[in-house]
Amino acid sequence: MSAAKFLVDSHCHLDFPDFAEELDDIVARAEAVGVKRMVTICTRVKKFDQVLAVAERFDQVFCSVGTHPHNADEELDISTQRLVELANHPKVVAIGEAGLDYHYDKAPRDAQAEGFRNHIAAARETGLPLVIHARSADEDMIQILREETEIGKFPAILHCFSSGKKLAMVGVELGLFVSFSGILTFKNSQDIRDIAKDVPLDRLLVETDAPYLAPVPMRGKRNEPSFVVNTACVLAEVKGVSEAEIHQITTENFFNLFGKIPRPAEFPAAG
Repeated sequence: MSAAKFLVDSHCHLDFPDFAEELDDIVARAEAVGVKRMVTICTRVKKFDQVLAVAERFDQVFCSVGTHPHNADEELDISTQRLVELANHPKVVAIGEAGLDYHYDKAPRDAQAEGFRNHIAAARETGLPLVIHARSADEDMIQILREETEIGKFPAILHCFSSGKKLAMVGVELGLFVSFSGILTFKNSQDIRDIAKDVPLDRLLVETDAPYLAPVPMRGKRNEPSFVVNTACVLAEVKGVSEAEIHQITTENFFNLFGKIPRPAEFPAAG
């Protein structure tokens, strides 16, 4: 595994208390191994100010605005228009994370669906990508994505992919991107590696979901953005390309999806 010349962490949670005491060092460690852009993801609009503060503190960090499905019933009063308004900030580059989580079922399923559709509407209106959380809810997720795409297309990413192949392929069919986390590196995740093998190169992204899901060989430790290099290494093996190629491909995809993030001179547009 080699350090990246330019790599990104498309999904982390730098506002979480796990990072409070050493946030400057964590961002510096990411930069040192070539992870030069990070998107820190909002899970509760009522705590959006904390997420935005992290993004405003670092030039290389951007953020989203949205409500995690675990908290969907607590924030149904957050309208689509409110999400759109908050997304006007130059550092806000995505909507979410929102979606369906039937594994924990922390919020009623109808509330999750309602919140998810509100976020889809915000993504459609702003043109910003929707960060989708999907766990143990494949069929309902597929139904909602198909119904909403018929209303009008919207950019989106299936983040931290750990679902079935059908959802991944429907996502690709509908124009979504698919992002892989440290789960891809786990010994018992051959099914996820098989799915990654079938996702087209131009739809792939990598992420940490830090502080969760540290990749091998750091599994069990607190995750951080610099560790995305390890996930990219395994993804390169799965796709049969070099690490340098997977860094280039996933970073190009990142800037294509997160179009609000300025493309730096050191990573010019392809072609």
